[in-house]
Amino acid sequence: MASSHSSSPVPQGSSSDVFFKIEVDPSKHIRPVPSLPDVCPKEPTGDSHSLYVAPSLVTDQHRWTVYHSKVNLPAALNDPRLAKRESDFFTKTWGLDFVDTEDIPSFYLPQISKEHFTVYQQEISQREKIHERCKNICPPKDTFERTLLHTHDKSRTDLEQVPKIFMKPDFALDDSLTFNSVLPWSHFNTAGGKGNRDAASSKLLQEKLSHYLDIVEVNIAHQISLRSEAFFHAMTSQHELQDYLRKTSQAVKMLRDKIAQIDKVMCEGSLHILRLALTRNNCVKVYNKLKLMATVHQTQPTVQVLLSTSEFVGALDLIATTQEVLQQELQGIHSFRHLGSQLCELEKLIDKMMIAEFSTYSHSDLNRPLEDDCQVLEEERLISLVFGLLKQRKLNFLEIYGEKMVITAKNIIKQCVINKVSQTEEIDTDVVVKLADQMRMLNFPQWFDLLKDIFSKFTIFLQRVKATLNIIHSVVLSVLDKNQRTRELEEISQQKNAAKDNSLDTEVAYLIHEGMFISDAFGEGELTPIAVDTTSQRNASPNSEPCSSDSVSEPECTTDSSSSKEHTSSSAIPGGVDIMVSEDMKLTDSELGKLANNIQELLYSASDICHDRAVKFLMSRAKDGFLEKLNSMEFITLSKLMETFILDTEQICGRKSTSLLGALQSQAIKFVNRFHEERKTKLSLLLDNERWKQADVPAEFQDLVDSLSDGKIALPEKKSGATEERKPAEVLIVEGQQYAVVGTVLLLIRIILEYCQCVDNIPSVTTDMLTRLSDLLKYFNSRSCQLVLGAGALQVVGLKTITTKNLALSSRCLQLIVHYIPVIRAHFEARLPPKQYSMLRHFDHITKDYHDHIAEISAKLVAIMDSLFDKLLSKYEVKAPVPSACFRNICKQMTKMHEAIFDLLPEEQTQMLFLRINASYKLHLKKQLSHLNVINDGGPQNGLVTADVAFYTGNLQALKGLKDLDLNMAEIWEQKR
Repeated sequence: MASSHSSSPVPQGSSSDVFFKIEVDPSKHIRPVPSLPDVCPKEPTGDSHSLYVAPSLVTDQHRWTVYHSKVNLPAALNDPRLAKRESDFFTKTWGLDFVDTEDIPSFYLPQISKEHFTVYQQEISQREKIHERCKNICPPKDTFERTLLHTHDKSRTDLEQVPKIFMKPDFALDDSLTFNSVLPWSHFNTAGGKGNRDAASSKLLQEKLSHYLDIVEVNIAHQISLRSEAFFHAMTSQHELQDYLRKTSQAVKMLRDKIAQIDKVMCEGSLHILRLALTRNNCVKVYNKLKLMATVHQTQPTVQVLLSTSEFVGALDLIATTQEVLQQELQGIHSFRHLGSQLCELEKLIDKMMIAEFSTYSHSDLNRPLEDDCQVLEEERLISLVFGLLKQRKLNFLEIYGEKMVITAKNIIKQCVINKVSQTEEIDTDVVVKLADQMRMLNFPQWFDLLKDIFSKFTIFLQRVKATLNIIHSVVLSVLDKNQRTRELEEISQQKNAAKDNSLDTEVAYLIHEGMFISDAFGEGELTPIAVDTTSQRNASPNSEPCSSDSVSEPECTTDSSSSKEHTSSSAIPGGVDIMVSEDMKLTDSELGKLANNIQELLYSASDICHDRAVKFLMSRAKDGFLEKLNSMEFITLSKLMETFILDTEQICGRKSTSLLGALQSQAIKFVNRFHEERKTKLSLLLDNERWKQADVPAEFQDLVDSLSDGKIALPEKKSGATEERKPAEVLIVEGQQYAVVGTVLLLIRIILEYCQCVDNIPSVTTDMLTRLSDLLKYFNSRSCQLVLGAGALQVVGLKTITTKNLALSSRCLQLIVHYIPVIRAHFEARLPPKQYSMLRHFDHITKDYHDHIAEISAKLVAIMDSLFDKLLSKYEVKAPVPSACFRNICKQMTKMHEAIFDLLPEEQTQMLFLRINASYKLHLKKQLSHLNVINDGGPQNGLVTADVAFYTGNLQALKGLKDLDLNMAEIWEQKR
């Protein structure tokens, strides 16, 4: 754009056709750049000089001008060499440094001279001469064109006189606006004295319209004169066209005659055959439609017949099929307009009938005699009912069955109680009216037999419920499996149909005759495979609804329930009955899965119902404390019966119910408390009456201990006759060792075994029994300590004194209990869960307490002799005679001590005890000798002491079991310093 200031925008040519550049003085005034021309040349803008210089978009639109230059002004003014861009270009010094430069010739354009046009001038000179000669001969064309142009302008001027309204394509005088514009009524007002003027105006308007008409006619005549040559040519061609049309008409007539002959000879017979086939096909369709209507008309009587035989599934399938036929094939039949609503009402009636029938069946199935037979009652009837209920989405039938189960469970207990009470002669039903009071009058054997009968009836009841629910569950699973297989087949069918659609030829030709498709005349055997599949599916639907056939023979259409089962999928259930699954089940897979889970939950609920009723039966009998008064064997027998019933119900239903187990646990806790209190009270009475004398051991206790040695912790059974011949033994032999015990310990061992056996019989009370047994053992230890060591037996029993024999006997009894504590621990450990092994620490504490008690008894025996030594040796004097009276008394007391404990304690314990006693004796003798200043110097006093000590040593070693006892009497002398 800046270059336009230094050069002319349009190149100028000289006489020699050489282009040159006009130099412009920069000091002269620069002409402003003209504005862009308007696209409409009729409305020029700007001055005349600008219009002359500026290019025209009409004449010079293909020539390049400066206006084609497209340069961005900021890009042109931006100097890339500057480090920082100037914020304002247009300052007062802008343009002072501009310098005019000469245009550098392009290297790509050649230098054109006059010699380049020489060849062209030679070739065109001859043509120019011919052109000049012809121009002189022929009149100038410009004159003719000027004449035409003048005529055209005149005609145009005349036509412009005609108003534009007459030239509109939608001109119509029936339009009020158009009519008023052409004939203004304001000029025809005759009122007053304007009549002559209106007449003149009317005449003037008429002449004006006539003038418009003349102008138009003149222009039309002028246009026709311009095209007169074409009119004459058209008139000449009209005769030729008429001859051509006459020949064409003759040819068409001949062709039609030939086509009529061909139609008569070749097509008329074939078309007649096709029409007859089409008529026959229509007649067959009408016949089949009438048969279908007749079959549908028999729907209601057939449904009544099916309902009379409880064929609910067949009736529902027939109703569904009939409704489908009414909607698809018999839609619009006036005689069947009310049949659809009647069938809907009938379907609702069938729903109510099925629910009532299922309720009746449930009552009959659950209330039949409870015998060993656990077969399902009328299995086919049950299957039919379940299928009908599933088909109608009546899923609340399980709730009905659950309610019937509750009622049946109550009736079972009530009937068993009535039967048992009626068999008992001791109960007067006239006096005791209430059944519960009559039941409470039964003794334990009678009540136990009643409970066993109830449990057995409940077991049979649950087996029947399980068998029935298994049939229902199998039906549900069969429907679910059928739904899945149907969905898979539909997917496969869709894939096959898609493949067939892709392979079909899309070009189908139809022959049209008398407004109908000729293809309708053909049989339906030539239909597409898709249509055949659809027809076969409808014909194979449940109940075999009447089907339409294109054959001449009549189709065999049946509607009874037996034929309907032939078109359904069959499967077998565990009972051996084939069940028929229809294809129009309305349930989804999720609903069927939920229903199957509800069936399993209903079986669990049946087990819970039986357990709950059994708990109520137990609680009604336990109101008067009957269960708490049971002895051990009775409660164990009851517990085993209840545990057996719990296991049986768990095996049948697959889940353990907790209500009866909780009641058993509650009663077991009460039994354990009473069991322990009875044993503890019994042990307390035995200890309070125990005189701590050695008791004879009956043979049954020896057998009991022997069974413990064999690893069997159980109370031996009583042997008739043999027990009377065997005499009691003096001691209890345990694994080769003799234990002299009191009678209380023998009974304590039996009580301990009763605890252990109770754990075997009632495993649920193991932890409670362990704590109770620990308490019992602690009680025996503490109470025996109070009676013997604490001398409580002096006041309780009336003993004069607690002798060494009593102490030794008490120690031996404690040792016997300590011997069996590991056995008891192992017995409980085998029955405790691993989480409760920490409770076994009670046995460790008890063992420690018993050992401490035994040690205290031994210390007590040593303390008795120690006080005796202190008393006797404090009066000892070293003088004749030898042995002295002091040593004779000491030996006498030692002999009594030995006689008292040797038969009670083992030899090892006796030796250890006398070693401790001897140590006490040496301590007191050494103290007395030191007091008397008697030393080991070989003097007379030393000899006397030595003689007494020798007497003591000989007498002590002469005792049984103390011969090899190392007395070490040298320690009585003080060491020489």
